[in-house]
Amino acid sequence: MHVRREWIESAALPIGALAASLIVFGIFILLVGADPIGVYQSMFRGGFGTWFSWQHTLLGSAPLMLTALCTALPARMGLINIGAEGAFVVGGLLSALVGLGFSGTPGIIGLGAMLLTGIVSGGLWIAMVGALKYYRGVNETISSLLLNYIAIAVLDFLVVGPLRDPASLNNPSTYPIDSAFQISEIGNTSIHWGLVISLVVCVGLWIVMRFTTFGFSVDVTGGNRRAAQLAGLSVAQLVLATCFLGGGAAGLAGSIEIAAVQGSANTSLAAGYGYEGILIAFIARHNPIAVIPVAILLGGIRAAGGLVQRVYNLPDATELVLQGIIFVFILGSEALYGRLRLPSRWRTA
Repeated sequence: MHVRREWIESAALPIGALAASLIVFGIFILLVGADPIGVYQSMFRGGFGTWFSWQHTLLGSAPLMLTALCTALPARMGLINIGAEGAFVVGGLLSALVGLGFSGTPGIIGLGAMLLTGIVSGGLWIAMVGALKYYRGVNETISSLLLNYIAIAVLDFLVVGPLRDPASLNNPSTYPIDSAFQISEIGNTSIHWGLVISLVVCVGLWIVMRFTTFGFSVDVTGGNRRAAQLAGLSVAQLVLATCFLGGGAAGLAGSIEIAAVQGSANTSLAAGYGYEGILIAFIARHNPIAVIPVAILLGGIRAAGGLVQRVYNLPDATELVLQGIIFVFILGSEALYGRLRLPSRWRTA
């Protein structure tokens, strides 16, 4: 039985990189005086050991799925966009303001306006990165990074200054949105319907990228932009559309965070979901459907972070150290694609 080489590499290299990362992180834990086996056991128990842990993991993985798409989709065209945090913040902030403007209207109208605002605002935010790249030659990595700082600075200015609710003392925030606009929980769980929305978006964009002419055109452009132009493809439109889709997903994540978790725009909105989404996108090889299990894995690590810190008295940055090690190994594994020596029966016929 012949198995396509690329399938094996796509599975083996990320798994190998994760395994190597865990070994190196274990050595780091040992050097700081903790028990690496115990830390990993606590990490598993805090992320996946109980139904309570699973609920926290899934809650955290919902925004990670959408922010990962913000990096994954433009990457299929060869663009390294790291602006998911900015799109997430812009989507959440503007959704909260729209929610306040729609106060008193039926819940489905107000919530629908909030989610649509998140998609459009986040999409335009990242489309701006694509436009700067295509029309002015501005490096998309630098521009998207700087836009993150701008978005967070605007959020801090507005919620601490002109839009602040005087009743928000310890955590400055805008006025809360109407309770009718809040996304409810699924049954008797603490998991909100935002998780289902995130799953649907991931599957939907995977179908678009895998089975439509648009997705094929994006991959062709990512493979060779000059050839795409010679074939008559509108590269400018593809760049803007792909960036808009990615940014729209991150903006939607921000609006869901407001409607399901925060209830208002505040400084806690910039919680790093966008930066973790970059790591997820690379581990998932920019595949929207592969983003789902990777986001759940990283969501579990995030959910277990507090337990590990309390049990072993480790600093808050421990989780970031693990993520950094994983990122380095994932980037390093990119150099091995096409170079693995596989048994002849596993190579492409």
